[in-house]
Amino acid sequence: MIIAVDGPAASGKGTIARALASRYGLPHLDTGKLYRATGLAVRLSGGDPGDVAAATHAALHLDPELLDDPDLMSSDNAQGASIVSAHPPVRAALLERQRVFAGQPGGAVLDGRDIGTVIAPHATAKLFVTATPLVRAQRRHRELAAKGDSRDLAAVLADIEARDARDSGRSTAPLRQADDAALLDTSELGIDAAVQRAIALVEQAIAQAHSLDGQQQV
Repeated sequence: MIIAVDGPAASGKGTIARALASRYGLPHLDTGKLYRATGLAVRLSGGDPGDVAAATHAALHLDPELLDDPDLMSSDNAQGASIVSAHPPVRAALLERQRVFAGQPGGAVLDGRDIGTVIAPHATAKLFVTATPLVRAQRRHRELAAKGDSRDLAAVLADIEARDARDSGRSTAPLRQADDAALLDTSELGIDAAVQRAIALVEQAIAQAHSLDGQQQV
């Protein structure tokens, strides 16, 4: 069973994906971390995330230890990750790694921006998790404030909107809801309510898949 969870930054998709992985006993991959690690590798080498060649080289020779680097989830690194993720050669370099994870025995849960459209279009269940830009900015602002980051809400909102534009406007694997993905808007939902709604949507997808299998066997 493969569960694909897509959505923009700070929509809650990571929290939901981890909860689903725990619920169904499946391994989980936050695919955004691969792009964050790539962006971080470029920064550590003194390169420019906008340099396609440098970013592609970093993706092809990605050091797994960077996935645990303390700077991986910083707001500064998020911008670099968003930039490198727009390069088609970078996405191609990381594509197979994600598909192998999705295809392991028993299945997996993956969250990102192109899981249901590119990485695992055959996923058993697909969710597209979203929320309004302002709500997402407020969530990210609270996270940053808790870490001692003093930037104001307006700056965080501008970053969110810029990332949305890059993610949705890139030529390769843009952020979009798959035609067969269930929409989950978390703007007015707390964490527990969002997770319960996600579980209900996955259960519906599983039941539908079983129904189709039964019809094919008949």
